[in-house]
This record gives sequence, C-alpha cells and structure tokens, in this order.
Amino acid sequence: MAAEALQVLRRACATSPGLDPLLSLRGIVFRPAERTILDRVDFDWNDAGVCALIGPNGAGKTVLLRTIHGLLAPHAGEVRFEGRSQPEGDLAFDGQALVFQHSSMFRGSAIDNLLVVPKLAQSRAARRAHALAMLARVGLRDLAHAPALKLSGGERQRLAIARAWLMRPRLLLLDEPTASLDPTATEHVEQLIREIRADGCQVLFTSHNLGQVSRLADEVVFLHRGRLLERTPVAEFFANPRTREARQFLQGALPWHLSSPA
Repeated sequence: MAAEALQVLRRACATSPGLDPLLSLRGIVFRPAERTILDRVDFDWNDAGVCALIGPNGAGKTVLLRTIHGLLAPHAGEVRFEGRSQPEGDLAFDGQALVFQHSSMFRGSAIDNLLVVPKLAQSRAARRAHALAMLARVGLRDLAHAPALKLSGGERQRLAIARAWLMRPRLLLLDEPTASLDPTATEHVEQLIREIRADGCQVLFTSHNLGQVSRLADEVVFLHRGRLLERTPVAEFFANPRTREARQFLQGALPWHLSSPA
C-alpha cells in the first residue's frame, strides 16, 4: 500500500502544473580555457529514485556533479534546485550533499567527523546521540572513537556518506562512490545507497562499474564529450541503447551484453 501511495505521489509531482522539478539544468556549458567540458546540457529530474551518470573518461561527469552542487559556475546556462537559482560565491545548494570519490577526513575520531555537521541538534548530548545513531546505521558504531584517518578505504567512504546523510539532503550526489574498494566494501556502500533512497532522498551518482549501475539505478544518463546523449530507464539502456556512442561504450565495457551494433 505504501509503495502504491509513493507511485501516486511521484506521478502527481511529475504532472502537476506550477511545481518546479527537484533539479533543472538549462543549456549548461562549461568551457575553461576554450576547452568544452559540458556542451549545452539540459536535464529535468523530479522522479524519486536513483539516477546513474555514466560515460567514458573525460565525458564531463564529475564536472557536471560539481556544477549541479554549485561548486562550479557554468559559463552559460542555469542550474536550478527546487526552483532556486544557483547560489552566488562559493556556497553550494542547501538541501544537497556531495560525496567525492576521495573524501577528506578531519583529524580526530570518526564521531568527530560527524559532530561538525551544522544541522545537528544544538545540545551537545543530542548532537552525540544523533551522530552515534548514524554511525550505527552505517555499521561504524564500534569505531566511533577510532581515528578517522586510520580507517580502511571502505570505512572512510561509509563515514563520508554518513556525514552527508546526517545533513538530511533531498539530493545526494556521489562521485564514483566505490572506486578502488574491494567487493565486500562495495556491497556495504551499495546497501547504504539503497537505504538512503528508501529514506526519501534522491541519489545521482557516477560510476564506471556498469554492474553496479544495473543493480542500483532506476535510470541512466549517458554523457559523451560533454553532451547528454541518452536518458532512459536502466534496463532499456542496457538492452537497447539508442545512440551509436552508447552502443560503442557498452561494447567496450560489457561486450557480452550486446550483439553487433545496428
């Protein structure tokens, strides 16, 4: 019953007049030093779920994530989040969180890295309680007082995701969240992404792991040389990519998934 209600809400949000999309990109161009990284990217996103941003190296995926978050200003076009324009200066969009491929940890313990989150409760006791609860949620409760810089790569990534999740974002951006992690650590991170999605947060992530994309994503956005060439449900993308560039990309990465290109 809850799933049916969620589907009704999604359809209402997608079709009701006067409602702004959660995320809207219009004609985004990023061209530093006359080199085009993003080339007129248009994208509206309002459906709850997980979207995978994929493409070959140099396609502009990480730059697009940083532009969406407000860390990079496009040379042309506009990013809007929940109907709001991109903030001026170095401020990122409120309501978003971005986890980098190699997230920085502060000196101190794992819990110290969560206590810096500005949206935690004001009292010290409440702040610690929220932080400990989040550490338990990501499987790091027993490492609350361990030095963050001494954690394994998988543990640090879970801690970085916990720090972002603690901010209660409506949109979580993840840049290659399991790069260089072993299969067990990758599985832990993927499970966290599923839980975050179930918690009501939308997730946009980049990945070169197409098996991971097929496991996690509801839809795929395919970038090539800075241009958005395809946006389709994940199963449709893998079964029947529409563009020659996407077919070539999949043949190089997953040759057993496709027959010869049309």
